[in-house]
Amino acid sequence: MTNPSPSAEIEIGIDDASTQRAGIVDHHVGARIRERRTMLGLSQQQLAKMIGVTYQQAHKYERGLNRISAGRLFEIAQVLNVPVSYFFEGLQPGTEAQPVSSRQRMFLELARNFALIDNDKHQEALSQMARALAAQSQSHQRDRED
Repeated sequence: MTNPSPSAEIEIGIDDASTQRAGIVDHHVGARIRERRTMLGLSQQQLAKMIGVTYQQAHKYERGLNRISAGRLFEIAQVLNVPVSYFFEGLQPGTEAQPVSSRQRMFLELARNFALIDNDKHQEALSQMARALAAQSQSHQRDRED
């Protein structure tokens, strides 16, 4: 058995760094797919069916576990009604993708559910309730600061 040459070690190091960067990009793209799918009120099963893959494959795409080909990403962009560049927005060189917080996820779910309410009076009532709760929270916060 022979030892690898120094040039082979350098190549391995480059491949590792490249793989690590690709992993960050895969996770970011997956998070953006999940975010957009949630905004549209689609389940993973629905998205999978629309792009012709299994639920498990769609799940792996969203987790960044499986790479997405250019053709598949184009298809996903069409289904989610966004340009392909949408999936790369917010991706900065050398930074990791920021996971969606539970608060952000709740906000997206609230917006999706609000959009599904087909009664204008119910939407207005919910909007007024949110304004009242926000005003109450601000009032309590000002009281604590005083």
